[in-house]
Amino acid sequence: MEITSELKQLLKTLRLSSLLTTLPERAAYAKGNKLTHLELLEMVLSDEVERRDQGALTRRLFNAKVNHDEVLERFDWGASITLDRDRFKGLMSLEWVECKENVIMTGPVGVGKSFLANALAHSACRRKKSVFLVKAAKMFKVLYAARADNSLERELLKLITPVLLVIDDFGLEQLTPEQSHDFYEIISERYGRGSTILTSNREVSKWINLFNDQILANSALDRLAHNAHQLVIEGESYRKKKGTRA
Repeated sequence: MEITSELKQLLKTLRLSSLLTTLPERAAYAKGNKLTHLELLEMVLSDEVERRDQGALTRRLFNAKVNHDEVLERFDWGASITLDRDRFKGLMSLEWVECKENVIMTGPVGVGKSFLANALAHSACRRKKSVFLVKAAKMFKVLYAARADNSLERELLKLITPVLLVIDDFGLEQLTPEQSHDFYEIISERYGRGSTILTSNREVSKWINLFNDQILANSALDRLAHNAHQLVIEGESYRKKKGTRA
C-alpha cells in the first residue's frame, strides 16, 4: 500500500500520524482477509486507542512514582510469609478504592509490604485512577523544605488530591511536631475523599506513641483506621530471599 503525502498530511492534521507505523500492515491484512473499508477503519482506530491508552498508563505510572516491575503477577506467592491471602485477593478487586476505604499493612522488615502496596497502586493506575506513592521519610522531607519556599500548600495538594495515596515505611522514626501536624492534615483532608495505603514495621497500636500530641494522633488515626483493611504480614524476609535467588 502506498501512503500518499496527502494522507500523511491529513493524519498529521488530525494528530494521527502514529497510524502510519501500522497502516500498511493493516491494509495488507484487510486486503488478504477481504475486510470491508469500515472493518479496516475500525481496526486502525482500535490500534490508535490502544496506543494512546498505553501512553496514558505510562504517564500515570511515571507521575505516580510507581515501580513498573513490582506487580501482582510477579509476586512470589511461594515465599515463606504469612498473611490472609483470601483477604488480600479481595483487595485486588480495588472495590475499597471505589468506597474510599484505606489499607494498612504491617509486619517486619522485608516481608513484601512495599511490593504489595506498589502492586495495588500499579493496578489502580491500570484502571485509570490517579495515584501517588511516596516513602514517608521523603514525604516529610519534601514538606519540610516546602515550608522554606512557601510551597507547602502545593505539596500538600499533591498528597491530598489523588484517588489513591500510598505512604510507604511509615513510623520508622518519631514524628516532629510539624510532621505530626502535616500527617494529620493529609489524613483528615483525604477522609471521605480518597483511599490511602500505609505500610509500617510497627504495629498500629504503637503508632500513637510516634506523635507528640496525643489528641492530634487520636484524631488522625481514628480517621485512618476506622474504615481500613488491616493486613499483618509475617515470616522470612521476602527481599532477602529474592536477593539470594538472584
